[in-house]
Amino acid sequence: MPTNRLLDAIRRRRNLKLGIPAMLLAVPYLLITNICTNALDQGAPGWLHLVVLWSVWNAMKFIIMGPISLVLLVRARIQRLLQSPGSNTQDPEPDSAPGGTDYLRRGAVALAGTGLT
Repeated sequence: MPTNRLLDAIRRRRNLKLGIPAMLLAVPYLLITNICTNALDQGAPGWLHLVVLWSVWNAMKFIIMGPISLVLLVRARIQRLLQSPGSNTQDPEPDSAPGGTDYLRRGAVALAGTGLT
């Protein structure tokens, strides 16, 4: 389905920031749900129940994708900090001060604040 392709595109690393705006795509689906349920109350054909089910399902997918993309984005950024080029398994140079730029380039050290690499 097209919504699944869009959600797969949002789950890519560079598109994770689009998860929150993608939640707005749930609004048209909820509008479709509202229109169909009102029509069903007024005696519309029963097959509109399938349209309601379809639109609620797609709205839920987009609403849930927002928080999931935030979690994935935070996890990816933490992983990038831990695997940054400045962080290595060797001991830090003795002349690098804890507040210097060399210290800040080591994402894991700056994040953890322990001084261990």
